[in-house]
Amino acid sequence: MSQLFRSDAARLALLVALVVIAALTRLMPGRPPNFSPIEAMALFAGAVFASRYVAVLVPLAAMLISDMVLGLHSGMWLVYGCMAVIALAGTRLAGRISALRVVGYGLGAAVFFFVVTNFAVWAGSIDHPTPMYTPDLQGLINCYIAAIPFFRNQVAGVLVYSAVLFGAHALMTRRAAQAAAA
Repeated sequence: MSQLFRSDAARLALLVALVVIAALTRLMPGRPPNFSPIEAMALFAGAVFASRYVAVLVPLAAMLISDMVLGLHSGMWLVYGCMAVIALAGTRLAGRISALRVVGYGLGAAVFFFVVTNFAVWAGSIDHPTPMYTPDLQGLINCYIAAIPFFRNQVAGVLVYSAVLFGAHALMTRRAAQAAAA
């Protein structure tokens, strides 16, 4: 647990704020597809909350709340599973947060999500009565190519929201340390 969020009230406030803000951000009109705080929030939750359960719960709760408005879909289990894995990967940042590590983990999370979810889109398309992609390597390649614009937005979202979350955390931690020393 980050030194900044040791009290129960501070942890609860941070949890609620993260979930509500992330859910609302996903509901913003005009937001580019896949430009979302969820992956960055999953990494952040993993890095700052001592409980793996809480780290996983934070992004999943935000997604579930916003998905209740956006609509539920058959691929949710895979998307939620990917976010849980990303949150657990974020626990590896705990106590070792640096800009380079956050960018590396953020890019790794985006690539992981892109590869897994688009493979599932391709695989699910094969058995569909009107498949979007052919059931071969070329169909898989076409699926990944079609998803590149979404991937760009996803990477941008991970980097922007990671900078905001981890940057704000670093700033607040530094100010709290200065106030304690004064």
